[in-house]
Amino acid sequence: MKHLAEQTALHLLRRIDPEKAHGLALKAVNMGLGRSSGPVTSDRLRTSMAGIDLLNPVGLAAGFDKNAECIGPLSRAGFGFIEVGAATPHPQPGNPKPRLFRLTQDQAAINRFGFNNDGMEAIGARLAVAQSDVPVGINLGANKTSADRAADFAKVMAHLGQHVSFATVNVSSPNTKKLRDLQGPEALAALLDGVMQVRGTTPVFLKIAPDLSASDLSDIAAVAQSAKIDAIIATNTTLSRDGLSDAQKAQAGGLSGQPLFEKSTRVLAQLSTLTDIPLVGVGGVASAEQAYAKIQAGACAVQLYTGLVYGGLSLAADIATGLDRLLERDGFASVAEACGTKRDAWL
Repeated sequence: MKHLAEQTALHLLRRIDPEKAHGLALKAVNMGLGRSSGPVTSDRLRTSMAGIDLLNPVGLAAGFDKNAECIGPLSRAGFGFIEVGAATPHPQPGNPKPRLFRLTQDQAAINRFGFNNDGMEAIGARLAVAQSDVPVGINLGANKTSADRAADFAKVMAHLGQHVSFATVNVSSPNTKKLRDLQGPEALAALLDGVMQVRGTTPVFLKIAPDLSASDLSDIAAVAQSAKIDAIIATNTTLSRDGLSDAQKAQAGGLSGQPLFEKSTRVLAQLSTLTDIPLVGVGGVASAEQAYAKIQAGACAVQLYTGLVYGGLSLAADIATGLDRLLERDGFASVAEACGTKRDAWL
């Protein structure tokens, strides 16, 4: 019955502007209209991600709760961990609207938000009092008008690190001009050095783009290893429009959802051959089978966001429950046992 109510609500939300629908979804979550029985867990699902204990490996990707307004309810929605943000030093409105587009035919979305957020002061105040049943991470961003974007990441890290279980350096968003330039080896090394100097004991993750050459990927792996990054999130949204059929396919911005699944999983598998840093698989996860595929390609955990647009918040618990069954079916006693067991299929 609850799933039926959720599907009815999703149907109604898909009839209005996507960004307005997103805002309404956040309000609904805060009103307690989603699942609230806590994380799904079992002996098989309990795992760790860069030393962080998880009840299950299914996480919420950054972008859904940009301003850390729904941490409590989201932590009880079935996720094993959640990531909020991105946060920048100063509040900023982001790019002009419209900036979020549903590609229903492709089960995808295109966004060009541009790090719209309330700023690290407001987000920090919410994180300081948030009560969560699962680990919470923060996605670090840079202000569009900043004269030193690399320094922005360190500022946000220094301000928010004490309130979170991990922090993610996001240099892979395609929606802030020249941000992806910071993925170059020298620029990335300098940026990460600044963040690592102020992190204290908080684990630092790096989120990378899917639109990287083999050489780029190798360089990033080497820099991340040298910087002692705790985990790499693979991947952010793509600029590619290959294979799309929806009328909105020409919109500018980053593409997420089903069309990204194969591309992001291949990058994940390739990266797992280049480094022993723990990997988090993101991109097109909307089923237990897809989460399992990411894990078998080399991920220790997964994240989703766009899948919720089409499957609802209950998808998190459904994926975790289904993943438990798949692990049991194949004789794995843990997520860690399954990690990387089918990597070669993606290379």
